[in-house]
Amino acid sequence: MTDDHRSGCPINLSLEVFGDKWSLLILRDMIFGGRRHFRELLLGSQEGISSNILADRLKSLMALDMLTRADDPTHKQKGIYSLTEMAIELVPIMAHLGAWGSKWLPVSEELSIRAILLEEGGPPMWVQFMSELRAEQLGALLPPGQGPSVRAQLQAGYQAVMARKAQLAL
Repeated sequence: MTDDHRSGCPINLSLEVFGDKWSLLILRDMIFGGRRHFRELLLGSQEGISSNILADRLKSLMALDMLTRADDPTHKQKGIYSLTEMAIELVPIMAHLGAWGSKWLPVSEELSIRAILLEEGGPPMWVQFMSELRAEQLGALLPPGQGPSVRAQLQAGYQAVMARKAQLAL
């Protein structure tokens, strides 16, 4: 163990990575929202992250080998951020966090539907989603015979809740 960490406890070390207010939210937006450019992450965050905090957290996540950055071939000044395997393997943890939050905290229906669907889909859905993320972010091949993408299923659930709420508002 080095002096850089409070202890060698895996929970402590994980909190040193994710204990700030923004890192998990950036990863959430990349995993579930498919956001890969700085501007998408900046403007797409419902929580309103500032540009300097976003830049700092992206650098930190890259230093931890959770993200990589490559030049965007479509625009010389843009970069594309990609999840690494280490970050992709957070999908089950995100699913558990979302399920716990949906059960115990005052969540909104539209923002918790994805967590509910992930909990209902369980490990088979998480494995499929991680395969899809590997294909999208790392260029891996998708296993044959998969149904609709998990992100599409989660988005459809969100849209169904929003459509139902719009109907109730009429």
